[in-house]
Amino acid sequence: MPAPTSPPSRLPLSHLFLAVLVVAVWGTNFVVISRALQQLPPLLLATLRFVFAVLPAIFFLPRPAVPWRQLAAYGVLIGAGQFGLLFIAMRADITPGLASLVVQTQVFFTIGLAMRLHRERLRAVQLPALLLAAVGLGVIAAHTDAHTTITGLVLVLLAALCWSAGNLVAKAAGPVNLLAYVVWASLFSVPPLLLLSLLFEGPALMLHSLRHADAGTWLAVVWQAAGNTLFGYVAWAWLLARHPAATVSPLALLVPVFGIGASALLLGEPLPAWKLMAAALVMGGLALNLLGPRLRRRAG
Repeated sequence: MPAPTSPPSRLPLSHLFLAVLVVAVWGTNFVVISRALQQLPPLLLATLRFVFAVLPAIFFLPRPAVPWRQLAAYGVLIGAGQFGLLFIAMRADITPGLASLVVQTQVFFTIGLAMRLHRERLRAVQLPALLLAAVGLGVIAAHTDAHTTITGLVLVLLAALCWSAGNLVAKAAGPVNLLAYVVWASLFSVPPLLLLSLLFEGPALMLHSLRHADAGTWLAVVWQAAGNTLFGYVAWAWLLARHPAATVSPLALLVPVFGIGASALLLGEPLPAWKLMAAALVMGGLALNLLGPRLRRRAG
């Protein structure tokens, strides 16, 4: 990966379009997941997602120069942890729009784990940011119903925790080819997911689901790897290699916007006032954490 240059603070229009396209893919992917879960049980869907992430890409990408145990840790945390739990929650316990929002709390779990494991200090802006997001989660918890349950909320929070732990594992790898890292780590996502699917979903349901999955479901499965993983990671890494992270990263705040918007437009997910308030609070906390230090430096 080429070293970052020092461009102006604004992205060129073509690069901005690419960044928005990536976050649109990541956000609308929650609707795609919901479509696949109509015909595939969640752990089987997660297994297939990582099978297609590995094959055939692994034959074209050299293994990154990191220990096997690190690839295994990342693969298990992201595969069985993040996506396994997320898909289980999305099967019947949380709407796609809210899932796209709540899982972004991985930012705060990452901060907490870094403080615990690496003795990093809490910045002044991070506490109010965390409190804002926590109030937003409280609003969601206070309005649980048949479509969004406490179980679903807890499962997505656990998925966010696994994602944040995976972030710290990947950070310890240093500067590596991110796509190759994800592809090779996905080798270790498949076995635990497949085993859990066999144990909890059963061979009969797995075979029945595979036989009766339609073309739309298979397209959704392939999209998990081709669009969400391969295209998304390659394009995002390409942007980060050419622009400061402070210029590119704020655009990730649009992921829940696309997630909630796509779920409302395509699936008819209702958007009552409390849900919009919760989204504003959680995204406000995320924005304050991400942009606060930058605005403070400018003010200073």
